[in-house]
Amino acid sequence: MADPAILLDVAAIQATYSQTIRALNGVSLSVRKGKILAVLGSNGAGKTTTLRAISNLLPAERGQVTSGSITFEGDSVLTRKPADLVRAGLVQVLEGRHCFKSLNVEENLVSGGLGRSATRAQIASDLEFVYQTFPRLKEKRRVSAGLISGGEQQMTAIGRALMSRPRLLVLDEPSMGLAPMIIRDIFRALKRLNRESGLSILVAEQNSTVALQYADFATVVENGRTVLSGTAAELRSREDIKAFYLGEADSLSTGRPAA
Repeated sequence: MADPAILLDVAAIQATYSQTIRALNGVSLSVRKGKILAVLGSNGAGKTTTLRAISNLLPAERGQVTSGSITFEGDSVLTRKPADLVRAGLVQVLEGRHCFKSLNVEENLVSGGLGRSATRAQIASDLEFVYQTFPRLKEKRRVSAGLISGGEQQMTAIGRALMSRPRLLVLDEPSMGLAPMIIRDIFRALKRLNRESGLSILVAEQNSTVALQYADFATVVENGRTVLSGTAAELRSREDIKAFYLGEADSLSTGRPAA
C-alpha cells in the first residue's frame, strides 16, 4: 500500500536519450508532503535528466524512461502530458532562468496563472503573494525581463511557477551563476514558503552546502544512479560523504585545495 505521506515517488528509473545513450541507471527518491528534498551530485550526474523524467519532459529531448516508475500522488506521470501535470500541481522551474525576455516582470508572472485558467481576482491575489515572497520583483514589475539581473530573472521564473499554485515545486539548479547573497535570499524564500504554506519542494543542486542547509532530506546521485539518501542533517555532518560524493574533498587530507 502506498504511503499517503509520500507526494512523489521515483523507483529505480532507467532512462536513455535517442534509445542508445544511457543517462539514468537506477535513480530512486521520494518527496514527503510538506518537506524539501535536495537531489545532489556533480555536473553530469543525472540530476537534470531525473527532473525532466519527473515532469515527463524527456520525450521532448528525444529521451525515454525505459524501466522503473514515477508516481505523483499515486498516479504515474509517464502517461500524462506535462501540461496536465502542471495543472495537477507538479510545476518545474527549468535550469537557466527561463523568462520571456520581451515581456516585463509582471507579464511573465501573469503567464503562470493563465495555464490553470485563473480568474482575474485569483491572479491579482497570487501576484501579491509572489511580490511578498520576492519584494524585488514588485520594484521591477514594469521592467523587461531581459533587462533585470540574473538573480531577478531566477526569482521571476520561480514566481511564475508559484502563480500556477503548485503542490510540488521542482527546481533545477536555482543557484547556478548567481552571487552567494542572491542564492541565500532565494533559498530563504523557498524555506519560508515551505514552512508557512506547506509547499513541498524538490531541488536539484550542485551546490551541496546551500542545499543541505535548507533541505529536510537529501538524495545523492552519481553516474546516473542513487548512491545515498538520508536526512540533510546526516549528510551535512559527514565529511566522507562530502569528499566522495559531493566533490568537497578535505584539503588537509589530500594536500590540495578542494575543487
